[in-house]
Amino acid sequence: MDDDKKRPFLHRMLTFLITAALSLTALFLVANWQKLNFDFIRRYFTYRSLERNESGQVESFRYTGGSGSSFALLGSDLLVCSSSGVRLYSESGAAYVDQACNLTTPLLSIGSGAALAYDAGGQDLFVYKDLELVFSLRVEDGQSILSAHLSAQDRLTVVTQSSGVKGSVTVYNSKYEPELGVNLSSRFITDARLSPDGRTLAVATSGQTGGIYDSQIFFYSLSRGHENSEPDHMCSLGNNATLSMEWQGNSLRVLGENALSLLSPSGELKGSYPYNGRYLKGFSLEGNGFCSLLLGKYRAASTADLVTVDNNGQEISSLPLEEQVLSLSSNGRYLSVLTADALTIYTEALDIYHRLEEPLGVRRALQREDGSVTLISGETARLYLPD
Repeated sequence: MDDDKKRPFLHRMLTFLITAALSLTALFLVANWQKLNFDFIRRYFTYRSLERNESGQVESFRYTGGSGSSFALLGSDLLVCSSSGVRLYSESGAAYVDQACNLTTPLLSIGSGAALAYDAGGQDLFVYKDLELVFSLRVEDGQSILSAHLSAQDRLTVVTQSSGVKGSVTVYNSKYEPELGVNLSSRFITDARLSPDGRTLAVATSGQTGGIYDSQIFFYSLSRGHENSEPDHMCSLGNNATLSMEWQGNSLRVLGENALSLLSPSGELKGSYPYNGRYLKGFSLEGNGFCSLLLGKYRAASTADLVTVDNNGQEISSLPLEEQVLSLSSNGRYLSVLTADALTIYTEALDIYHRLEEPLGVRRALQREDGSVTLISGETARLYLPD
């Protein structure tokens, strides 16, 4: 075989081998995607400019607030809402926002790029975006804000209570103009959440049906018009009072006193996880594809079961804990559990991803999507980066 004939053959053989190697690599990545974890690379490039000590903790910084403050993560920044005001800090402690205001019961909600601070039971509400105040609301005298939330599109829902009406919900569009109103006189409204696609409003209500307490979730389509009272769909949860709600994709997670329920926008009960007589001692609904519950046999005892539940109400994994849990937080594919002795980061299967021994003085842990954790003490905060 002469040189001219060898070259095409070698070229075809080399092309075949490269194609086969790429195909095998692709098949391996698809088959083992859940087992692989590239977040350490993501953290390296995101936080490479930050200095950290041997345990992976960035130098702490002081925040303004106190024991009654609320904390949340806006991207990589820490939002602190206290009775004296609202403040936003970078990972290194630079203060981007510092607004003084009086909030008796300060609470927070985070959208995709905006943050909401409001006074639960009060009259004031503030929305921040791009490091500045973009919207503020003070409800009328005689009204009070029960709850408020930002959706994945940074649209706002506000639940208020006033005389003559047991509950009202107002949905604001992206320009923070009223888009939909719901007023109920027969049932109390406790919470409301707008779906990630902005098409469906879920409203948690409580009242009586036939003289028996009944918790119901109403669903409203935003395309119906400005004022609505009759829902498009409804799901009754019976004697299971709603404590919290969270949308993920096309599924509404409803945390109740007795069970976790998973609903579709059409009001269909997709699944339920009953507590079976155990007390709910902690929860986090923000996991990607899972919810986290802390369930104890006794109300006062420190022992409890840490349980992860999927979007169909099926238990993924369960782990008995013997120590008191100080903080429980989930984000992305991770779940962090803080005790007096350690901070443990788990996957949804409750496999240990990383563990930090003796996080002295830490009272709260906020899990980040990339696996890092913000650690909050009484007066300081710091970022923890797992190896």
